[in-house]
Amino acid sequence: MAQNKRVFGASLKPDCAGKAVLVALTHNQEDHNNNRKINMSKAINLAEKLETFKEHWSPRTLSEFNGHDIMVVKVEGEFNWHVHEETDDFFLVLRGELDIEMRDETVTLRAGEVYVVPRGIEHRTVAKQEAHLLLIEPSGTPNTGDVSTAAKRMLA
Repeated sequence: MAQNKRVFGASLKPDCAGKAVLVALTHNQEDHNNNRKINMSKAINLAEKLETFKEHWSPRTLSEFNGHDIMVVKVEGEFNWHVHEETDDFFLVLRGELDIEMRDETVTLRAGEVYVVPRGIEHRTVAKQEAHLLLIEPSGTPNTGDVSTAAKRMLA
């Protein structure tokens, strides 16, 4: 990545090893799910945050801006079919490959690629091998489309 890329109030830029680093443009935000402060006074290294956990399909919140959570997640295998009636679903692949299956098509993403599933479209994600993702969605959006089956939000 030769230049900074703007991403919804933040930018992605390469560190000295060429790994993506999220540079947030806000400071000391509240994590509304856990009532803890998120210190955004410095850059967040996405690779380092992803190294802090092993669980798949368990998003970790890095920051919040304008009512949206910025999260990282490790995925492998198949996620359940689901739909978000009220919001689109944003996926940015940081490492690996991800298939986003919809009933009438499949979109394959590789590292550095983005896809947004429009609201109301049933879909599931499939990773044949472990993949790392950056997700951005309205705070409190259940990852399964159903609050009763959604993963609990945790800080990275």
